[in-house]
Amino acid sequence: MLVIGIAGGSGSGKTTVVNAITEKLKEKVVVIPQDSYYKDSSHLPLEERQQINFDHPDAIDFRLLCSQLKDLKNGKSIEQPVYSYITCSRSKTETVTVEPAEVIIIEGILVFTCKELRDQMDIKIFVDADDDDRLMRVMARDILERGKTVETVIERYTKTVKPMYLQFIEPSKRYADIIIPQGGHNKVAIDIISATIEKSLREKEQKNAD
Repeated sequence: MLVIGIAGGSGSGKTTVVNAITEKLKEKVVVIPQDSYYKDSSHLPLEERQQINFDHPDAIDFRLLCSQLKDLKNGKSIEQPVYSYITCSRSKTETVTVEPAEVIIIEGILVFTCKELRDQMDIKIFVDADDDDRLMRVMARDILERGKTVETVIERYTKTVKPMYLQFIEPSKRYADIIIPQGGHNKVAIDIISATIEKSLREKEQKNAD
């Protein structure tokens, strides 16, 4: 089993990279998104929930994420939480069953900020992109998928997304084994990474066979 961490700022193209790797490796891969592990805040009034800083490490339930990753590495299935950005809360009735796979991808803006999580990763990839490109992608995503207004998105980007990127996410780049410039559009880098993953899988299979 190979555990790959993929980090980068909001709108950097992480999902594009994950999808490209998944497409190449097919059924060998399972993806664990950091976004499923935001702490439950259903006990708070909706107005307070909407003010949560989702770009701060304290918003993530790293204890559960690390625990469930260990379970997958030990060959156990997990019940992954379901988080809603609309209600800013974790579902009380719904989870997603995830089975172990040859490759586990942990994807999210803050996945390199937790040492316990980093230590479980075999390969760490940071997806880099221009600030303006990231802002445009964040706007498109939050308006279309998360029901935000243009004004709300710009305010959030200015007050939390960019400052948190500079304080937590960009510095975590130093933990990366591989940095992909130009975000998810860098086909050459994605092809090289996919080949590296396949090579690592073959080496692990050979080692186990010996």
